[in-house]
Amino acid sequence: MEGLKVSDANLVVYVHPSKSNKVPQAVLRELSSLLFRFNESFDGVVLAYDVQIQDKIAKILPGFHPYLGVKLKAKLLLFAPKPNMHLEGKVVKLTERSIHVIVLGFSSAIITGEDIREDFNHKIKHGDELFASRSQKRHVIKVGTMIRFLVKSFDEERLHISGSLLPANTGSIRWLARHLEDFSVSDRSTRKRSESEGELVE
Repeated sequence: MEGLKVSDANLVVYVHPSKSNKVPQAVLRELSSLLFRFNESFDGVVLAYDVQIQDKIAKILPGFHPYLGVKLKAKLLLFAPKPNMHLEGKVVKLTERSIHVIVLGFSSAIITGEDIREDFNHKIKHGDELFASRSQKRHVIKVGTMIRFLVKSFDEERLHISGSLLPANTGSIRWLARHLEDFSVSDRSTRKRSESEGELVE
């Protein structure tokens, strides 16, 4: 899935002297406070980290008295969705004019009616709402479906995504995995046939 990246970072974590005999625990507590929040320095939401403490001994930093500075090297897993990236998420709610999705279990996304391609028709079947493709009857989106969608925008403060199902390569992941390759092979065959016919005509 797009939107995920690993970043190498050199960090300094400030630890209170009262924690000087428990520096590793204090460092991990500080790093944990970064999780699932957008960080401007890293240009993404920190999802996980792997850290190595550079200095065994914390040092008192001038100007930060009485805090101790601990130098770290860390690998950070970041969630940094940008417009036109493709994301995957689970549908948690459907209405006639919107599809609501959860991405990676924490970030919410909404796809409004204007961003749902016309091929999808809203229906109620056995009391459940769903979107079904008019041209591909088995292409159905309902609560619980994992979908791929295009990012339109990302609200960094609320961790909220505005998405789109207008491109043909978006929709139910299960359906796309089974049929998108068939379409691309069919399109290539059609193009080759057209090119051959064109050569014959000339």
